[in-house]
Amino acid sequence: MKDKTPANINIKNRRASHEYTILAKYDAGMMLQGTEIKSVRAGEVNLQDGYCTFDHKGDLWVHSVRIAPYTQGTYNNHDAMRARKLLLNKRELRQLGSKSQDAGLTIIPLRLFVTDRGFAKLEIALGQGKKLYDKREDLKAKDQKRELERYR
Repeated sequence: MKDKTPANINIKNRRASHEYTILAKYDAGMMLQGTEIKSVRAGEVNLQDGYCTFDHKGDLWVHSVRIAPYTQGTYNNHDAMRARKLLLNKRELRQLGSKSQDAGLTIIPLRLFVTDRGFAKLEIALGQGKKLYDKREDLKAKDQKRELERYR
């Protein structure tokens, strides 16, 4: 009998916190094909260059997220770089739609995880791009914190 609990899948976009200031976070479901969820459970996902956009119907789509083709997939295997629809409440979609129209704000994927029920969820964030001096200040703060921890 198969074990019903999936492995603890938690794939992070570490570059996002360096490139953007996070303003708000949302958890969104993803519409995946059969072989895509198998690749996600295997941990073969790259979120580095991902971004989200709205289409003319008001649906939210994630682009440039690479889910590698399933190794044991047949001719029914999925396209690795296809756009995937995100599932949110209407209220959350309206909030994101109105805020993302502001200059300098973008919607980025932060983390991909699998719930206890086996559903793949994508944590997205409304982010504002950092300037070079902001990135330097963050790196200095991290180094100082690391030095303090080292002395303790």
